[in-house]
Amino acid sequence: MFRDRLDAAAQLAKALDAWRGRNPLVLAIPRGAVPMGAALAEALGGDLDVVLVHKLSSRWNPEYAIGAVDEGGWSFVSDASEDDEAWVEAEKARRVQQLRERRALYSPERPAVDARGRVVIVVDDGLATGATMVAALHAVRAQSPQRLICALPVAAPDSLARVEPYADEIVCLDKPWGFRAVGQFYQHFDQVEDEEVVNCLRRFARRPAAGSE
Repeated sequence: MFRDRLDAAAQLAKALDAWRGRNPLVLAIPRGAVPMGAALAEALGGDLDVVLVHKLSSRWNPEYAIGAVDEGGWSFVSDASEDDEAWVEAEKARRVQQLRERRALYSPERPAVDARGRVVIVVDDGLATGATMVAALHAVRAQSPQRLICALPVAAPDSLARVEPYADEIVCLDKPWGFRAVGQFYQHFDQVEDEEVVNCLRRFARRPAAGSE
C-alpha cells in the first residue's frame, strides 16, 4: 500500500491539509514515525517533536505488548491476563528509565515542545495493539492542547476503536481486516536509527518560531 514511510507521510499530509499553515505541532512516536513526522510537519508548516512512550512487554514474550507507559510514569495495561503486579511495576520502571535516557539523547539542548493551546497531531507509522498510541495521546492530553489529532497510515480496526476515545479526531488512511503487522503494508520498512531521529529534531529546532522575524 505504501512505498515507504515518506510516501505514507505524503498521503497523510493530503488528508490533514485543513491544518496547513496553522502551525500545528506534530509529535512523532520514535523511532519509526520520526522521519514521517518531519515530512508531515514540513508539508503542513508546523513544528516537530517526539512524544515518548514505550510498550510494556509480556513476561512470557518480550515482543508482545501488554500495555504502554509514558515518560511521566502513567501506564496503560491492555491485557487483563497479565495480572502479575510485581512484574508490571518492574517492567514499567525499566521502561521509564529508558524513556528518560532517550529524552536526554533526543533533546539535549532544549526541553520538549509545549503542547498547551496547540493543535497537536500525534503520528505513528501504524497501529497494531494501540497500547503505545493510547499512552501517547494520554500524555499529550495532560498538556491541554487545543485539539488532539491521531494520524495513522494504517491500523488494525479493533485497535483503532480502542484509541478513538483518547483523541478529538482520528485520521487513518486504511483499516484493513487481516491485519498482522505494520510492516506488511510497506514495500520498504527499514529500521530507523537514533541518529536519524536526532537529525530530524535538530533540523526543526533550528527553525525560527512561527511569527518571528
